[in-house]
Amino acid sequence: MLPGRLNLLLNVSWIRIMKSSLLIIDIRDTLMPNHYAGPLDQQNQLKTLLLLVSCEGKHADREESSILPLISAGFTRRYIENANITACYNELIQLEYGEVRAQFKLRACNSIFTALEKSQEAIEITSEDRVIQYINPAFETMMEYEKGELIGKELTEVPTNEKKADLLETINSCIKIEKEWQGTYHAKKKNGESVQQNVKIIPVIGQGGKIRHYVSLSSPCNDHNKAEKTCERVQAESQTGRIPQHGRPNRGVPPGAEFGQQSDAAELQTVHFATEGGDIQSCRHKDRRKGSLDVRSTTSRGSDGSSQRRHSSMARIHSMTIEAPITKVINIINAAQESSPMPVAEALDRVLEILRTTELYSPQLGTKDEDPHTNDLVGGLMTDGLRRLSGNEYILSAKQTHQVPGSLISPISLNDIPPRIAQAMENEEHWEFNIFELEAATHKRPLVYLGLKTFARFGICEFLSCSESTLRSWLQIIEANYHSSNSYHNSTHAADVLHATAYFLSKERVKQTLDPIDEVAALLAATVHDVDHPGRTNSFLCNAGSELAILYNDTAVLESHHAALAFQLTTRDDKCNIFKNMERNEYRTLRQAIIDMVLATEMTKHFEHVNKFVNSINKPLAALEESASTSNEGESVKNVLTSPENRILIKRMLIKCADISNPCRALEQCVEWAGRISEEYFAQTDEEKRQGLPVVMPVFDRNTCSIPKSQISFIDYFITDMFDAWDAFADLPNLMQHLDNNFKYWKGLDDRKLRTLRPPPE
Repeated sequence: MLPGRLNLLLNVSWIRIMKSSLLIIDIRDTLMPNHYAGPLDQQNQLKTLLLLVSCEGKHADREESSILPLISAGFTRRYIENANITACYNELIQLEYGEVRAQFKLRACNSIFTALEKSQEAIEITSEDRVIQYINPAFETMMEYEKGELIGKELTEVPTNEKKADLLETINSCIKIEKEWQGTYHAKKKNGESVQQNVKIIPVIGQGGKIRHYVSLSSPCNDHNKAEKTCERVQAESQTGRIPQHGRPNRGVPPGAEFGQQSDAAELQTVHFATEGGDIQSCRHKDRRKGSLDVRSTTSRGSDGSSQRRHSSMARIHSMTIEAPITKVINIINAAQESSPMPVAEALDRVLEILRTTELYSPQLGTKDEDPHTNDLVGGLMTDGLRRLSGNEYILSAKQTHQVPGSLISPISLNDIPPRIAQAMENEEHWEFNIFELEAATHKRPLVYLGLKTFARFGICEFLSCSESTLRSWLQIIEANYHSSNSYHNSTHAADVLHATAYFLSKERVKQTLDPIDEVAALLAATVHDVDHPGRTNSFLCNAGSELAILYNDTAVLESHHAALAFQLTTRDDKCNIFKNMERNEYRTLRQAIIDMVLATEMTKHFEHVNKFVNSINKPLAALEESASTSNEGESVKNVLTSPENRILIKRMLIKCADISNPCRALEQCVEWAGRISEEYFAQTDEEKRQGLPVVMPVFDRNTCSIPKSQISFIDYFITDMFDAWDAFADLPNLMQHLDNNFKYWKGLDDRKLRTLRPPPE
């Protein structure tokens, strides 16, 4: 007899494993196992595994008997009696993980095949050698093939395939590294008709950890997509996910895992891949390395259920001929990750995490986070406030426009300008031009006079086909809608920005880059960029629930208002409509350029514009200069400068630098502008406290503010990098010298613990 522990083990195992159809028969006292076979076969219908426990010790002198009678009796395994408890455990474990689990899976086969046969999705299974092994009825119905026409054939033998190597490469890049691919392509039916499908291709890992099969799931896109068959370009997206590998580490590309590596072999199923005319969106997938999972991307693209629900909408998206450049970047990084060492792969994980954020160009404050002046400037200039309404709403109506004062309607032209004003504008072509002298000579209305002279120099009237009197009337109505009561955002600021814009347009590199229509757009945008400015920030207007904030949905409120009002004022009266004689298409191009430049002055996009300029223009130009030996360098530089996209970036950078160029002016002008903007911020803080609104910039309290500190923070955070980039492009050594001098001036005041604009008289 077996030891008591072994008997107990067998009894326990009987109870535990019966559910998995493992039956243990103790026949140590008999040599007639076939007595059990009939009843067992009837009860278990040949699905029972029989374990024969024999006592070899009692019959050690006998010759080893044949195993065939035991097999005939229905037994599948014989166990020789062993008193070692561990040996018994090992035997049971082997049985459970071997025959028992295999039998359990086989029992589910009928259900699995029923599910395959009844599935509404078309299913096709191929071997690792691309031989079609199975298609379900839904596949037959959708593609109009019968099983006999496809089963056993290689994909290359299917006559309806077409060679689309670019899409096949995209698919291979996913499945060869054991990842699912999901996307949209066109397949060709047996009758030659093309049908757009949502497809998922899944590599199946088999024995040896290699890909043994490919399962393709496909369903037709909505019927309305048939009208889009002329769009033959495929946009493919892979679903994040991977094949379970039971803890197996990543491997290289498995043998036989690639679909169609070249020419005729480059075929998939019975599909016609429509990819004419462009790139394909490469597969995007979740990195497989532990600890490097992007939770946001997983939750947005994760489950199969959500994927199914999105099929119809994704199909519409993929039928479009669009692909975001950021997608290409992510695809390249994903591909590089798979063959990179772990430190590089982890660094690329971090890169992908950053690229998936929305604020790609807005820097984190870092150590500057502790500087209240920087915090307040960022909060006041780069956000739209707390968006909290109060009972005291700040009313600013977009409909309240100003008429031209009678004193300004009198005819003036360049020939009629008073001597004092003409003298104040003598050096307007130079950076040292003093706008405050012109402000005093014109009684705070410098924009009309400077505008007339500047526009004449650039031939604006000739370009617009308008008379000087029309231009003069336009300048007058625009200036009348600047608020002279504002300490900073008034027509003097507009004239100052116009002067800076004209100065930048005269620089050789800029002249090489921009067309005449760009120059006109820049000058007009500078003139109107702050028209009807209320002397309050966007954050204030949003917090106060102003009419403009409501009208523009708290987004670029003032900039949108400036651009819209400028065109309203221009087009409502023929006497000042400088665009009335323009050809329609040219006017639309000019209008769009003006709007784009005015909107670029919004500070929330400051770092986006600067970084795009640096990465798209400065860096490529620097690279070309380093390789100056190439014969076609001039042509390459021209391509960088004159591409439509880069011209837009240059115009945005130009007006941004003109708009906040005060720290690059001569010291006395810089100090004057600093005092004016500080006073405007002080007035806003006073009103916020008075109305019970959130105080956007608490440091700008007139009783406690350090103006030198605020200027140092502004230069450090906004000005230095931007003007370094602009100087590298336009060559502005005089501005950079002024910037350096002015920074030292503010730093000197701050070091002396002074909070005022100027040091006390000695």
